Amino acid sequence: MQAWQVHENGEPGEVMRLAEVARPPLDEGQVLLKVRAANINFPDALLCRGQYQVRPPLPFTPGVEICGETEDGRRVIANSVLPYGGLAEYAVADTAGLLPAPDALDDAEAAALHIGYQTGWFALHRRAHLQAGETLLVHAAAGGVGSAAVQLGKAAGARVIGVVGGEDKARVARELGCDLVIDRHADDVIGAVKEATGGRGADVIYDPVGGDAYTQSAKCVAFEGRIIVIGFASGTIPTPALNHALVKNYSIVGLHWGLYKTKDPRSILRCHEELTGLAAKGAIKPLVSERVPMAGAASAVQRVADGVTTGRVVVLPHGGAA
Repeated sequence: MQAWQVHENGEPGEVMRLAEVARPPLDEGQVLLKVRAANINFPDALLCRGQYQVRPPLPFTPGVEICGETEDGRRVIANSVLPYGGLAEYAVADTAGLLPAPDALDDAEAAALHIGYQTGWFALHRRAHLQAGETLLVHAAAGGVGSAAVQLGKAAGARVIGVVGGEDKARVARELGCDLVIDRHADDVIGAVKEATGGRGADVIYDPVGGDAYTQSAKCVAFEGRIIVIGFASGTIPTPALNHALVKNYSIVGLHWGLYKTKDPRSILRCHEELTGLAAKGAIKPLVSERVPMAGAASAVQRVADGVTTGRVVVLPHGGAA
Protein backbone atom coordinates (compact mmCIF):
# COMPACT_ATOMS: atom_id res chain seq x y z
CA MET A 1 0.00 0.00 0.00
CA GLN A 2 0.99 3.65 -0.32
CA ALA A 3 1.76 5.68 2.79
CA TRP A 4 3.43 8.97 3.63
CA GLN A 5 6.31 8.44 6.06
CA VAL A 6 8.49 10.68 8.19
CA HIS A 7 12.00 9.33 8.71
CA GLU A 8 13.42 12.43 10.39
CA ASN A 9 11.84 15.43 12.09
CA GLY A 10 11.48 18.73 10.29
CA GLU A 11 9.07 20.78 8.21
CA PRO A 12 6.34 18.56 6.72
CA GLY A 13 7.02 19.59 3.15
CA GLU A 14 10.66 18.56 3.56
CA VAL A 15 10.49 15.35 5.60
CA MET A 16 7.33 13.60 4.39
CA ARG A 17 8.00 10.93 1.75
CA LEU A 18 5.47 8.84 -0.17
CA ALA A 19 6.46 5.17 -0.12
CA GLU A 20 5.20 1.70 -0.90
CA VAL A 21 4.98 -0.17 2.41
CA ALA A 22 3.41 -3.30 3.86
CA ARG A 23 0.00 -3.07 5.48
CA PRO A 24 0.47 -2.39 9.19
CA PRO A 25 0.25 -5.17 11.79
CA LEU A 26 -2.50 -5.19 14.39
CA ASP A 27 -2.33 -5.57 18.15
CA GLU A 28 -5.18 -6.92 20.22
CA GLY A 29 -8.17 -4.59 20.19
CA GLN A 30 -7.14 -2.87 16.96
CA VAL A 31 -8.70 -2.80 13.51
CA LEU A 32 -7.35 -2.08 10.03
CA LEU A 33 -9.35 0.60 8.23
CA LYS A 34 -9.41 1.51 4.57
CA VAL A 35 -8.89 5.28 4.65
CA ARG A 36 -11.71 7.00 2.78
CA ALA A 37 -10.62 10.49 3.87
CA ALA A 38 -7.94 11.88 6.19
CA ASN A 39 -8.39 15.31 7.76
CA ILE A 40 -5.20 17.29 8.36
CA ASN A 41 -4.80 18.81 11.81
CA PHE A 42 -2.16 21.17 13.18
CA PRO A 43 -0.85 18.34 15.42
CA ASP A 44 0.15 16.49 12.23
CA ALA A 45 2.58 19.30 11.51
CA LEU A 46 3.84 19.25 15.10
CA LEU A 47 4.35 15.48 14.83
CA CYS A 48 6.50 15.99 11.74
CA ARG A 49 8.53 18.61 13.60
CA GLY A 50 8.90 16.41 16.67
CA GLN A 51 7.15 19.06 18.76
CA TYR A 52 3.96 17.24 19.72
CA GLN A 53 3.39 15.82 23.21
CA VAL A 54 3.39 12.35 21.63
CA ARG A 55 6.50 11.37 19.69
CA PRO A 56 5.95 8.18 17.69
CA PRO A 57 8.97 6.11 16.68
CA LEU A 58 10.51 6.90 13.30
CA PRO A 59 9.46 6.24 10.64
CA PHE A 60 5.80 7.05 11.18
CA THR A 61 2.80 8.03 9.07
CA PRO A 62 1.00 11.28 10.07
CA GLY A 63 -2.76 11.71 9.93
CA VAL A 64 -4.53 11.51 13.28
CA GLU A 65 -8.15 11.85 12.13
CA ILE A 66 -9.90 9.77 9.46
CA CYS A 67 -13.13 8.56 7.99
CA GLY A 68 -12.51 4.91 7.25
CA GLU A 69 -14.18 1.73 6.16
CA THR A 70 -14.15 -1.50 8.15
CA GLU A 71 -13.66 -4.90 6.58
CA ASP A 72 -17.42 -5.49 6.76
CA GLY A 73 -18.15 -2.21 4.98
CA ARG A 74 -19.11 0.10 7.85
CA ARG A 75 -18.26 3.80 7.44
CA VAL A 76 -16.63 5.05 10.65
CA ILE A 77 -14.79 8.00 12.17
CA ALA A 78 -11.61 7.22 14.08
CA ASN A 79 -8.34 8.51 15.45
CA SER A 80 -5.50 6.52 13.99
CA VAL A 81 -3.01 4.73 16.20
CA LEU A 82 0.48 5.98 15.48
CA PRO A 83 2.86 5.14 13.92
CA TYR A 84 0.25 3.95 11.39
CA GLY A 85 -1.58 7.22 10.67
CA GLY A 86 -4.22 8.18 8.19
CA LEU A 87 -2.12 9.61 5.37
CA ALA A 88 -2.03 6.16 3.86
CA GLU A 89 -4.33 3.80 2.04
CA TYR A 90 -4.88 1.84 5.26
CA ALA A 91 -4.55 2.91 8.90
CA VAL A 92 -4.81 1.34 12.34
CA ALA A 93 -7.40 2.36 14.94
CA ASP A 94 -8.61 1.09 18.30
CA THR A 95 -11.79 -0.91 17.85
CA ALA A 96 -13.31 0.61 21.00
CA GLY A 97 -12.83 4.13 19.63
CA LEU A 98 -14.73 3.69 16.36
CA LEU A 99 -17.70 6.03 15.88
CA PRO A 100 -20.36 5.77 13.16
CA ALA A 101 -19.92 8.37 10.42
CA PRO A 102 -23.03 10.58 10.19
CA ASP A 103 -25.20 9.93 7.13
CA ALA A 104 -25.63 13.69 6.72
CA LEU A 105 -21.93 14.17 5.95
CA ASP A 106 -19.78 12.91 3.09
CA ASP A 107 -16.44 11.22 3.76
CA ALA A 108 -14.35 14.40 3.79
CA GLU A 109 -16.80 16.20 6.06
CA ALA A 110 -17.07 13.20 8.37
CA ALA A 111 -13.28 12.99 8.65
CA ALA A 112 -13.29 16.60 9.85
CA LEU A 113 -16.06 16.17 12.42
CA HIS A 114 -14.20 14.46 15.21
CA ILE A 115 -11.27 16.26 16.89
CA GLY A 116 -12.14 19.89 16.14
CA TYR A 117 -15.85 19.56 16.86
CA GLN A 118 -15.38 17.40 19.94
CA THR A 119 -12.84 19.92 21.21
CA GLY A 120 -15.27 22.76 20.57
CA TRP A 121 -18.22 20.97 22.16
CA PHE A 122 -16.34 20.02 25.32
CA ALA A 123 -14.76 23.47 25.57
CA LEU A 124 -17.96 25.44 25.12
CA HIS A 125 -20.38 23.18 26.98
CA ARG A 126 -18.42 21.16 29.55
CA ARG A 127 -15.73 23.69 30.44
CA ALA A 128 -17.16 27.15 29.73
CA HIS A 129 -20.89 26.37 30.12
CA LEU A 130 -21.79 28.71 27.26
CA GLN A 131 -25.35 30.03 27.52
CA ALA A 132 -27.74 31.21 24.84
CA GLY A 133 -27.51 34.98 24.47
CA GLU A 134 -23.89 35.19 25.66
CA THR A 135 -21.14 36.62 23.48
CA LEU A 136 -18.54 34.14 22.23
CA LEU A 137 -15.26 35.41 20.80
CA VAL A 138 -13.39 32.93 18.58
CA HIS A 139 -9.77 33.51 17.60
CA ALA A 140 -8.67 32.10 14.20
CA ALA A 141 -12.37 31.84 13.36
CA ALA A 142 -11.79 30.81 9.73
CA GLY A 143 -9.43 27.95 10.59
CA GLY A 144 -10.29 24.32 11.17
CA VAL A 145 -10.66 24.49 14.95
CA GLY A 146 -12.09 28.00 14.96
CA SER A 147 -14.70 27.32 12.28
CA ALA A 148 -16.05 24.42 14.35
CA ALA A 149 -16.32 26.65 17.42
CA VAL A 150 -18.17 29.31 15.41
CA GLN A 151 -20.78 26.81 14.22
CA LEU A 152 -21.18 25.26 17.66
CA GLY A 153 -21.52 28.69 19.24
CA LYS A 154 -24.26 29.68 16.80
CA ALA A 155 -26.00 26.35 17.37
CA ALA A 156 -25.98 27.10 21.11
CA GLY A 157 -27.65 30.48 20.58
CA ALA A 158 -24.61 32.64 21.29
CA ARG A 159 -23.64 35.87 19.56
CA VAL A 160 -20.35 35.03 17.85
CA ILE A 161 -17.47 37.41 17.17
CA GLY A 162 -14.75 36.00 14.93
CA VAL A 163 -11.16 37.25 14.86
CA VAL A 164 -9.22 36.47 11.68
CA GLY A 165 -6.11 37.55 9.81
CA GLY A 166 -6.86 39.03 6.41
CA GLU A 167 -9.85 39.80 4.21
CA ASP A 168 -10.05 36.34 2.62
CA LYS A 169 -10.40 34.76 6.05
CA ALA A 170 -12.83 37.49 7.08
CA ARG A 171 -15.07 36.54 4.16
CA VAL A 172 -15.00 32.87 5.23
CA ALA A 173 -15.84 33.80 8.83
CA ARG A 174 -18.85 35.82 7.67
CA GLU A 175 -20.05 32.91 5.57
CA LEU A 176 -19.74 30.65 8.62
CA GLY A 177 -22.25 32.86 10.42
CA CYS A 178 -20.17 35.16 12.63
CA ASP A 179 -22.27 38.11 13.80
CA LEU A 180 -19.17 40.32 13.75
CA VAL A 181 -15.80 39.70 12.12
CA ILE A 182 -12.63 41.50 13.24
CA ASP A 183 -9.52 41.51 11.05
CA ARG A 184 -6.58 41.58 13.42
CA HIS A 185 -4.39 42.94 10.62
CA ALA A 186 -6.56 46.00 10.11
CA ASP A 187 -8.68 46.47 13.24
CA ASP A 188 -8.17 47.18 16.93
CA VAL A 189 -9.35 43.84 18.32
CA ILE A 190 -9.81 45.00 21.91
CA GLY A 191 -11.56 48.21 20.94
CA ALA A 192 -13.84 46.47 18.45
CA VAL A 193 -14.92 43.84 21.00
CA LYS A 194 -15.66 46.45 23.65
CA GLU A 195 -17.58 48.59 21.18
CA ALA A 196 -19.64 45.62 20.00
CA THR A 197 -20.51 44.61 23.57
CA GLY A 198 -21.21 48.05 25.02
CA GLY A 199 -17.95 47.96 26.96
CA ARG A 200 -18.76 44.68 28.69
CA GLY A 201 -16.48 42.34 26.76
CA ALA A 202 -16.92 38.73 25.63
CA ASP A 203 -18.42 36.18 28.00
CA VAL A 204 -16.50 33.25 26.52
CA ILE A 205 -13.26 33.47 24.53
CA TYR A 206 -12.08 30.47 22.50
CA ASP A 207 -8.33 30.67 22.00
CA PRO A 208 -6.43 28.08 19.94
CA VAL A 209 -3.70 30.63 19.13
CA GLY A 210 -2.00 31.84 22.32
CA GLY A 211 0.61 34.60 22.13
CA ASP A 212 -0.83 38.02 21.29
CA ALA A 213 -4.31 36.55 20.95
CA TYR A 214 -4.30 35.59 24.61
CA THR A 215 -3.06 39.05 25.59
CA GLN A 216 -5.99 40.56 23.70
CA SER A 217 -8.39 38.10 25.31
CA ALA A 218 -7.41 39.11 28.83
CA LYS A 219 -8.12 42.76 27.94
CA CYS A 220 -11.59 42.20 26.49
CA VAL A 221 -13.07 39.40 28.63
CA ALA A 222 -16.29 40.23 30.47
CA PHE A 223 -16.98 40.17 34.20
CA GLU A 224 -17.23 36.46 35.12
CA GLY A 225 -16.03 35.64 31.60
CA ARG A 226 -14.17 32.47 30.66
CA ILE A 227 -11.04 32.29 28.50
CA ILE A 228 -10.72 28.75 27.13
CA VAL A 229 -7.13 27.75 26.37
CA ILE A 230 -7.24 25.33 23.42
CA GLY A 231 -3.69 25.45 22.02
CA PHE A 232 -0.82 27.60 20.86
CA ALA A 233 -0.82 27.78 17.08
CA SER A 234 1.17 31.01 17.28
CA GLY A 235 4.05 29.07 18.80
CA THR A 236 4.03 31.26 21.91
CA ILE A 237 2.70 29.89 25.20
CA PRO A 238 1.37 32.77 27.35
CA THR A 239 2.25 33.26 30.99
CA PRO A 240 -0.95 34.83 32.32
CA ALA A 241 -0.90 37.34 35.15
CA LEU A 242 -3.06 35.64 37.76
CA ASN A 243 -3.47 38.88 39.70
CA HIS A 244 -5.25 40.27 36.61
CA ALA A 245 -7.66 37.31 36.57
CA LEU A 246 -8.30 37.90 40.27
CA VAL A 247 -8.92 41.63 40.00
CA LYS A 248 -11.09 41.38 36.87
CA ASN A 249 -12.94 38.28 38.10
CA TYR A 250 -12.60 36.00 35.07
CA SER A 251 -11.63 32.36 34.64
CA ILE A 252 -8.79 30.81 32.65
CA VAL A 253 -10.00 27.37 31.62
CA GLY A 254 -7.89 24.66 30.02
CA LEU A 255 -9.23 22.08 27.60
CA HIS A 256 -7.29 18.92 26.74
CA TRP A 257 -9.85 16.88 24.83
CA GLY A 258 -7.66 13.78 24.65
CA LEU A 259 -7.92 13.28 28.40
CA TYR A 260 -11.60 12.43 28.08
CA LYS A 261 -10.64 9.25 26.23
CA THR A 262 -9.08 7.85 29.38
CA LYS A 263 -10.87 9.80 32.14
CA ASP A 264 -14.44 9.69 30.81
CA PRO A 265 -14.65 7.69 27.55
CA ARG A 266 -18.45 7.51 27.58
CA SER A 267 -18.58 11.29 27.25
CA ILE A 268 -16.88 10.99 23.84
CA LEU A 269 -19.79 8.88 22.56
CA ARG A 270 -22.39 11.21 24.10
CA CYS A 271 -20.70 14.16 22.42
CA HIS A 272 -20.64 12.33 19.08
CA GLU A 273 -24.36 11.67 19.38
CA GLU A 274 -24.93 15.40 19.97
CA LEU A 275 -22.76 16.31 16.98
CA THR A 276 -24.49 13.76 14.77
CA GLY A 277 -27.84 15.27 15.70
CA LEU A 278 -26.63 18.79 14.93
CA ALA A 279 -25.25 17.62 11.57
CA ALA A 280 -28.57 15.94 10.72
CA LYS A 281 -30.36 19.24 11.36
CA GLY A 282 -27.83 21.18 9.29
CA ALA A 283 -26.74 23.20 12.35
CA ILE A 284 -23.10 22.17 11.82
CA LYS A 285 -21.23 21.14 8.69
CA PRO A 286 -17.43 20.98 8.55
CA LEU A 287 -16.00 23.56 6.18
CA VAL A 288 -13.83 21.54 3.80
CA SER A 289 -11.90 24.08 1.74
CA GLU A 290 -9.63 21.60 -0.06
CA ARG A 291 -9.93 17.94 -1.05
CA VAL A 292 -6.51 16.85 -2.22
CA PRO A 293 -5.24 13.60 -3.76
CA MET A 294 -2.74 11.38 -2.01
CA ALA A 295 0.18 12.91 -3.91
CA GLY A 296 -0.60 16.36 -2.48
CA ALA A 297 -0.59 15.38 1.20
CA ALA A 298 2.86 16.73 2.15
CA SER A 299 2.25 20.17 0.68
CA ALA A 300 -1.20 20.22 2.30
CA VAL A 301 0.25 19.49 5.75
CA GLN A 302 2.80 22.25 5.16
CA ARG A 303 0.07 24.76 4.27
CA VAL A 304 -1.80 23.91 7.45
CA ALA A 305 1.46 24.32 9.38
CA ASP A 306 1.99 27.73 7.79
CA GLY A 307 -1.50 28.90 8.77
CA VAL A 308 -2.53 29.87 5.22
CA THR A 309 -5.55 27.55 4.92
CA THR A 310 -9.17 28.11 5.83
CA GLY A 311 -11.50 25.47 7.19
CA ARG A 312 -10.30 21.93 6.71
CA VAL A 313 -7.93 20.35 4.21
CA VAL A 314 -8.75 16.68 3.60
CA VAL A 315 -6.68 14.05 1.78
CA LEU A 316 -8.43 11.37 -0.28
CA PRO A 317 -5.98 8.41 -0.41
CA HIS A 318 -8.08 6.40 -2.87
CA GLY A 319 -9.10 9.33 -5.08
CA GLY A 320 -12.64 10.35 -5.87
CA ALA A 321 -14.67 13.27 -4.58
CA ALA A 322 -15.61 11.89 -1.20
